Amino acid sequence: MARRGSYAKGIAKREEILSIALDLVAVNGFRRTSIKDIADAVGLTQAGLLHYFDSKDELWVEVLKRRDEIDDAHDWHASDPAALLAAVVRHNAEVPGLVQMFVNLSAAAATDPEHAAHAYFQQRYETGRTTMARQLREMQGDGRLRPDVDAEALASVMLAVSDGMQIQWLYDPTRDMAEHVELVAALAITQAATKVSG
Repeated sequence: MARRGSYAKGIAKREEILSIALDLVAVNGFRRTSIKDIADAVGLTQAGLLHYFDSKDELWVEVLKRRDEIDDAHDWHASDPAALLAAVVRHNAEVPGLVQMFVNLSAAAATDPEHAAHAYFQQRYETGRTTMARQLREMQGDGRLRPDVDAEALASVMLAVSDGMQIQWLYDPTRDMAEHVELVAALAITQAATKVSG
């Protein structure tokens, strides 16, 4: 019985660590949030905190997964995949530290197949492309998107615009990330309407 209680406490502590780490990174930034900051906030030593994760990099991956879970559970009130992506990107402007973390890991460290976050980002992009391409094909089926557009290629371009705008936004926060994502989708949608009416 004691083992079961200890296991439940371990799970609860891990959840607390992830929630605190997510909040600290969102507010303070990725580079200004250390393992010591997180450990202090949850009442552990650094070694005690890392007992719950295989490495510091695994902790960051789990923080990103937690962010994804929260985003996935949110009702974005989006009518199509472009509107959904734009809504998420618009929200990201409210959590600059998480944008910084995502960019730092996805565009640099995690491109190494040996990095703890490599599989996470590889799967995330594959799932995002597949899901968005399916939704874009549905839009083609009901005439809201040009039928000659390669849905998977458009999904890849929209994800690339989203990620690229996040990098630009970190340098210049006056850039409207969501507006650029919407622009790419609007070009395909507008041309669909032109083709139908022409």
